[in-house]
Amino acid sequence: MNDQTISYTGPERVFSGVQPSGSLHLGNYLGALVKFVAMQEERDCIFCVVDLHAITVPQDPKRLAAQTREIAAAFIAAGVDPKRSIIFAQSSVGAHAELAWILNCSARMGWLERMTQFKDKAGKDRERASVGLFAYPVLQAADILVYRATHVPTGEDQKQHLELTRDIADRFNRDFDAPGFFPLPEPLTTGPGARIMSLKDGSKKMSKSDPSELSRINLLDTSDEIARKIKKATTDPDALPSEPDGLEGRAEARNLVGIYAVLAGISEAEVLGQFGGQGFGVFKPALAELAVEKLGPVAERMRQLADNPSEVDRVLADGADRAGAIAEGVLKDVRQTVGFWSP
Repeated sequence: MNDQTISYTGPERVFSGVQPSGSLHLGNYLGALVKFVAMQEERDCIFCVVDLHAITVPQDPKRLAAQTREIAAAFIAAGVDPKRSIIFAQSSVGAHAELAWILNCSARMGWLERMTQFKDKAGKDRERASVGLFAYPVLQAADILVYRATHVPTGEDQKQHLELTRDIADRFNRDFDAPGFFPLPEPLTTGPGARIMSLKDGSKKMSKSDPSELSRINLLDTSDEIARKIKKATTDPDALPSEPDGLEGRAEARNLVGIYAVLAGISEAEVLGQFGGQGFGVFKPALAELAVEKLGPVAERMRQLADNPSEVDRVLADGADRAGAIAEGVLKDVRQTVGFWSP
């Protein structure tokens, strides 16, 4: 669709969400959490544990609340300041679900049928997939638009969904002759560390759904577990090159060098300037030491919060109040724009 001629003129605001399913890992930390910490220095930020999205596939109800707390604890442990940013559980703000229904009536079936993630998750048995799994990109659009968020941290696998959000926002604005009502949110590229690959297969993204624990470093792994997983990480027999071009065709080597670079806050060229010509017998122990140094404090803080769940609950409750105040204000405008009766 073409962008509307009258642009949204409200404040800049970032929205992002993380699902409470499985333990967070190094890829989540480097690709998302450390970026969130930097973003809160520049813009108003809203960070959500998206538990409504989680139930598009079966969840253990006894575990879901605990997993929600764990994700919130990871935000805090990584350095997201709950006084500066908003941290909350998606289900605690009902406006998400109400706006999703309204936007379902602006979205088009053809748009959703083109979503590649639905095809991947539903597989061959699409007829047995839940309606929620099919329609969750509209809920994702509602998550963003209910705060009139202007920016969304976006990896490669989410670009299509952000484009859908822009299409839905534009369609709503046009359907109700309300140009500029919703912003067309822009992607925030997350830079280095946005795509950390599996420790066992450099062609696959590090994932909490991978059946192999050796494929990822979990945020709550001990120092010994981190060292063991890096030691067992897949590599090739060649020494590290002295220049980044030498990593071409060496996916596993590039992944480990990239992890070191992001953890150390330096470029790949600087990493290779230090380790070029040396084998993985030298590089892996250095990477393990660095990973333990950077992740250890995060894991320790997460364990402290796990032992004191009331502290996390206070953050989530406060975040729900603050997020709800914004969302209800936007939803009031939506109801009026759509023409719903109100007393």
